[in-house]
Amino acid sequence: MATTEIPVTDRRRVQNVQQVQREGSEANVGRTERWLSAIAGGALMACGLKRPSWQGVLLTLGGGSLLHRAASGRCMMYDAVGVNSAERGRSRVASVGHGQGIKVEKSVMINKPPEELYRFWRNFENLPRFMNHLESVTPLGDDHSRWVAKAPAGTRVEWDAEVYNEKENELIAWRSLENADVNNAGSVRFRRAPLGRGTEVKVVLNYEPPGGKIGAAVAKLFGEEPGQQVEEDLHRFKQLMETGEVPTTAGQPLGRS
Repeated sequence: MATTEIPVTDRRRVQNVQQVQREGSEANVGRTERWLSAIAGGALMACGLKRPSWQGVLLTLGGGSLLHRAASGRCMMYDAVGVNSAERGRSRVASVGHGQGIKVEKSVMINKPPEELYRFWRNFENLPRFMNHLESVTPLGDDHSRWVAKAPAGTRVEWDAEVYNEKENELIAWRSLENADVNNAGSVRFRRAPLGRGTEVKVVLNYEPPGGKIGAAVAKLFGEEPGQQVEEDLHRFKQLMETGEVPTTAGQPLGRS
């Protein structure tokens, strides 16, 4: 029985279609991002449906977009910029890639010497005393530690971190390790002010919010955006070190000094 050969141009057309279908079916959003996108999307939709206004419509649409992102594992923005967070768990060290995250820089002046501030901060178990979003930091040895933090919509995220650069009384730099729920890296510097007028404490944080920049907007909506957190944490740190106590009212922004 004779067979009909498909013309070369038709074969190429079929191959191109198959390639597009194959690429379109591949997830470019990591598992943790999909899970948190689903939680944030559901919370946004629930919030939007309770508001009979254009703001409610926008919240509902945003929530639906996040739910679709979670279900499909696809992000059009990631496609446009060539990002694939589904593959990041394969790397040995899960720190923030260049140009992929969001950067936060905050500083505060504290009327204490850098040596005292450095010693207190370097004992990472002290951090939840003034960082409201942290539940616990547990040292694991060899400059490694396990962090547990609060996330939007009453969820929780965890990661292991390592101190990869340190200068006594001046610098502590860290990065998250493989399989972190939120990839992050950052540093805290302690710089003595002129004429012995205290110490400038500067925190630089790079992080990849679950759900990308959409996830950052969702976190900000719920009052848990990291830039806001870092600023308030530093003012609590200042009050703790200068007076020995911190505000006890949760969720209230601190005044600037």
